[in-house]
Amino acid sequence: MVYTPTELMICVAARLLEDEVTVSVGTGAPCAAAMLAQRTHAPRLFIVFEAGGVAPLLPSMPISVGDSRTAHKGLAAGSMSDVLEACQRGLVDYTFLGGAQIDRYGNLNSTVVGDYFRPQVRFPGSGGANDFASFCWRTLILMTHDRRRFVESLDFLTTPGFLTGPGSREAAGLPPDGGPYKVITDLAVMGFHQETKRMQVESLHPGVTLEEVQRNTGFAIAGVPTISRTEPPGDRDLRILREEIDPHRYVIGRDLPCGK
Repeated sequence: MVYTPTELMICVAARLLEDEVTVSVGTGAPCAAAMLAQRTHAPRLFIVFEAGGVAPLLPSMPISVGDSRTAHKGLAAGSMSDVLEACQRGLVDYTFLGGAQIDRYGNLNSTVVGDYFRPQVRFPGSGGANDFASFCWRTLILMTHDRRRFVESLDFLTTPGFLTGPGSREAAGLPPDGGPYKVITDLAVMGFHQETKRMQVESLHPGVTLEEVQRNTGFAIAGVPTISRTEPPGDRDLRILREEIDPHRYVIGRDLPCGK
C-alpha cells in the first residue's frame, strides 16, 4: 500500500511502545501512534494525557488534551497536577514531544525563532513539555527533518535533552537514566550515543541515504556502525490508522504518498 511520510512516522513510533508501559501523549501524530499501538501489539498500553485523562481506551481521535474522549473508559479523569506529579514520581515510561528546533543533544526549542524579545516567530512555549522531558524516563521526538529544525545551536532552550553532554542532566538536578530516547523524522530514526549523548542515525527510511540525512541536518551527524533500514508500514497498520484512528485525515491526510 502507498503511504505518506506522516503515516510512516506514526507507524514507526507505534512500534517503539511496548505492551504494559506508560506513555504521556498530546494530540496529533503522538496520539495516533499510541492508539495504533493499543489496537495492535500493545493492548494494555497505559496512556495518560496532560489535562488528566488516565488510561483511556480511545474510541476516536481527540481534538485536544482536554477532550472528553481522553478519559473514555479510563481509570480516572484527573488533573494536570495529577499527571505531572506522576511524572515526577517516576511512574511514566515514555513521553512524546516535538519542537521548532532540536540540537545534537536532543534539546528542544518550542518558544521562539530569533531573539527572544524581537523574535522572527513566536511559538506557544513549553506547556508541559519541560516537565515531561525532565521526569519521564524516555522521550520520543517526532519532527520533520530539515536544517532549519536540526540546528547547531537553539535560539531558545525550552525543553532539556542531554543539555551540554554527558552528566549535564544530572548536574542540573534531573533524575539519572532519563532523557531523549529516539528522534523519528520523515527521513530516519535517530538515537543517542551512550557515552557522548550525541544524536546518531540508527535507521534510514526506504529510499533515504545517510548523505541525505546529513544535508538536512545543521550539525555533523554520524551513524551507528550498522545502520538498519526502516520497515515500511504494513497493510493492517495502515488500514487501522486510516479507517479507525483518523478516518477524517486530520493528521495523516496532509502530505503525498512516498512509497508502496
